[in-house]
Amino acid sequence: METIALKDHQSISGTSVVEAKQRLLSLDFFRGITVAAMLLVNNPGNWDSMYPILKHSEWNGCTPTDLIFSFFLFIIGVSIVYSMEDKKKDIKMHPALLFSIFRRSCLLIGIGIFLYLLSNFELAHMRIPGVLPRIALVFGISAAIYVKTTARMQLFIIFIILIGYYFVLNYVPVPGFGPANLEPSTTLGAWLDRAVFTENHLWQDGKNLDPEGLLSTIPAVATALIGILAGTYLKKSQLASTKELGKFIVCSLILFLIAIIWNTSFPINKSLWTSTYVLYTASFAIFFLIISYWMIDIKGRNKLISPIVAFGRNPITAYVIAGIVPTALYKIEIIDTGTKVSLWNYANLHFFMPYFSPKLASLIPALLILLLIFAPIWWLYTKKIIIKI
Repeated sequence: METIALKDHQSISGTSVVEAKQRLLSLDFFRGITVAAMLLVNNPGNWDSMYPILKHSEWNGCTPTDLIFSFFLFIIGVSIVYSMEDKKKDIKMHPALLFSIFRRSCLLIGIGIFLYLLSNFELAHMRIPGVLPRIALVFGISAAIYVKTTARMQLFIIFIILIGYYFVLNYVPVPGFGPANLEPSTTLGAWLDRAVFTENHLWQDGKNLDPEGLLSTIPAVATALIGILAGTYLKKSQLASTKELGKFIVCSLILFLIAIIWNTSFPINKSLWTSTYVLYTASFAIFFLIISYWMIDIKGRNKLISPIVAFGRNPITAYVIAGIVPTALYKIEIIDTGTKVSLWNYANLHFFMPYFSPKLASLIPALLILLLIFAPIWWLYTKKIIIKI
């Protein structure tokens, strides 16, 4: 890991500090909102009493919460362009660049394993797939593709992934179950994860399908590649005119319409990361990025966004802290009427549940956790420090 201090004249966006002039405040803003939303939905006081907007879809469909992870991978794609474009131009730098990509991917996987073992040190049932492992794989694969291919080839790869994934899930028989299907426990992806990891090392939700499984990581790469294409064109055009802005909005609308039409035969589904889910979420991601860029970087309307930007500058650091703080609150135990309870459950039982509605009592602890995480992130922001993997 590397700590970087920004100079006062440098702007604040992107995932690395290669050249300040290339950094986008709007990209940090977009990333910051995504990270803050991710932390908020991951730490409710009671998983059974949440506002619908903060819940994932039961299976098919897409709630606002289902957009978060896809947005983050899309942002990774955009960031790859802004941090690697200059090095990509020099072929002699490719070996070192590819090694750096591999090293960062391994570090992310290692951090994911560390956070899991911190909360539950049980190797026999350790979940191998997860959010950080998926981020690591998607970053590594998509960054390598970016370095070694042209934009046209990247578009072709996206097309092959989305169409190929559709045919694999819908027409390849599932060993031991029969015809292809899209049911939680009997999809080809669920079978592959059980075959590779065994059930003990997967997400334990009773469906035997890991939402960050191997097969669904392939279309997740397509999400990042769409971000790469968006970043490439944005960096080239700089939205110099409203015509360029219109092109992005039209592209967003086209992806949205394709997803809605295709949804009739291939449902939008986050757990499966279906091709329609890729297109549907990418349409919103492109729209949000472009509007943010136009308002913040072009029009300069950036007042009051610093708290959000702070999360965007150190996203992985925020995620790591979010893995440590709730774990500590669960691990600390106190005596309550003769019984040991975690500090987290004690606070919920005595300070929130008796005084608020069930949904609000679930939301307030999540907001407090977000504030606890925000404190060190804000300190890093004020000191102009980026902790870079």
